[in-house]
Amino acid sequence: MKNKGKFAAILLSLTIMISGCSLTTKKDVSESPQPTEGTKVVDSNPVDIEVLGMSANEADLNIIRDQLGKNGFNVKLNIQADYSSYKAQQDAGNFDVSLSSWTTVTGNPDYAVRSLFKTGGDYSILSDSEIDALIDQAASQTPEEFAATYKDFEQKLVFDKAYIVPLYSSLKAQALNKDVLNPASVRLSKSRSLPWEELDFNDVSKRNKDALVLQSTMPTLTSLDPIKGNDGSINIINTNQYVRLVNLTDDDHITSVGSLSRNHAIAEGNSDYYFILRDDINFAQIKDKLAVDTGERVGADDVIFSLDRAKNKNSVPDHRTFTLHEHIKSAEVVTDLAALDAVKVSGGDSTVKAALEKGLDSKISELVSDKTQANNASGKYQVVKLTTTTPFPQVLNYLAHQSAGIVSKKQVEKINTYDVAKFDPNKDIPYGDQNTVTEGSAYNNTLYTSGPYILSYKNDYDAIFYKNPAYMKGTEHEPKINNIKIRFIKDADSSLSALRSGEIHLYYGVSETKFDIVKGDAKLSLQTLPSNAVSYLLFNTKNRPVAESADLRKAVLYSLNQDDFITYYGGNKFKATSTLSPMVNTGLELKADAAKAKEFLNAYKASK
Repeated sequence: MKNKGKFAAILLSLTIMISGCSLTTKKDVSESPQPTEGTKVVDSNPVDIEVLGMSANEADLNIIRDQLGKNGFNVKLNIQADYSSYKAQQDAGNFDVSLSSWTTVTGNPDYAVRSLFKTGGDYSILSDSEIDALIDQAASQTPEEFAATYKDFEQKLVFDKAYIVPLYSSLKAQALNKDVLNPASVRLSKSRSLPWEELDFNDVSKRNKDALVLQSTMPTLTSLDPIKGNDGSINIINTNQYVRLVNLTDDDHITSVGSLSRNHAIAEGNSDYYFILRDDINFAQIKDKLAVDTGERVGADDVIFSLDRAKNKNSVPDHRTFTLHEHIKSAEVVTDLAALDAVKVSGGDSTVKAALEKGLDSKISELVSDKTQANNASGKYQVVKLTTTTPFPQVLNYLAHQSAGIVSKKQVEKINTYDVAKFDPNKDIPYGDQNTVTEGSAYNNTLYTSGPYILSYKNDYDAIFYKNPAYMKGTEHEPKINNIKIRFIKDADSSLSALRSGEIHLYYGVSETKFDIVKGDAKLSLQTLPSNAVSYLLFNTKNRPVAESADLRKAVLYSLNQDDFITYYGGNKFKATSTLSPMVNTGLELKADAAKAKEFLNAYKASK
């Protein structure tokens, strides 16, 4: 995921760009199929419907309840206290519609749809061959081509089948204590999680003695194995615990800066991708609750191992991210230097070797298979070649995702000795199990992290991280602050109060409704940026009446008015048509229509 989450405001002049909508003519507005013909008003009794959500989204749930209530529904709100209990209710199918959100943290449109709506997707409860075909078709196309395909996709998903109800697209916002933190060190990226290694105090003498305090709403962490979780509880954590082959810039471009690769190159044909690895990162581990250097370098064998398990659905039980990496065919270390000179880069005349050498202090003199033999200063490098099943440039966006974080082959194989097919959660303890880092009798921290920080321990109140002492030492990417603490605060108002009182230093994901408070506090600074976050209603297409009746789903679809949400959030939310809206302008727009809602609801009643 996913990163899921809540975000905040930016200049209203950017509204059209963010929401992915332009001025719409009549021909641009989607024409939905009409209700089943021959239906008449059956009765005036309201139709029961159960809406699932979290207490943090209670304002949205109340708007949804009111809008549905006006259009012939009797709404039961199933409000859960936190994400863990919400997910349990969702997995059990205890809802007709659930209030969901999705942030495309890789910056590419395929990620906005594949896991959510494709049959067998990591988070999909849909199974529709037409939807599947459109997702795969768009994935193989260039940006110039895929806009039309994604328009067809939205038409099917929203208007023809009514599998979701889009509510709004969001902004990304965070507030910081500028008296404590150096605002210039605090990045806000459209998709990428906050990079902790760049954070710094105004008073640099505090780096080694004071903890930088952040906050999170989720004390239960899905998994610290990057391929086993894709949600708000661990995205920012695993992004900072595991280095990746590439990163995203703040505006969603692919870069090697701050990654495990010094450079990367795409070969002709867009199926082969090359990465030249740096030699200045070792894995960190925890001893006596402090971070130490394992002495084990992060190298090509770890990259190949990590990508092989990322693409393999059966590499771990409860693999949550395999569909993001299913286009990876193979990953291998390159040892033939001449092979790099024999391949041209995509769309250019230079060779892959020249592209990989660009900007390096030492040119490539030798390629080595043994990571311990790499010595970049003397021209000895490791190069990894990744091949995709089909031409698929969007693979680079997925390699920037936290699920493509590089784990230690040696350590993961040491811990994961169980038989995946016979995995028993009552006795088998997998790598990254949150219980192993939770204080108490089960504590046994076995993490080996390749990123700038490592989690030492957690409880219901705090999680304590320390900098990796062997992460790009002496470079601009070496972590500046030794100790980062995450405080678990479930309530948004309490989080803001903690920021204002100095208990935390940065509040990630400030609600738009709190902007004025932040702006009115002289010691606080508000940062905002367009995001790829979209909130929507997801229908339960498995075991409820909405699974069988498109008429019932469309009655809900046309009952929801996005303008009410935008007004509530002071103009800081924006219209959306699907999870694609912040990235692809399809020209389609959903408009609330009470008459249509009534017609579809009557059609549903008549069919019973």
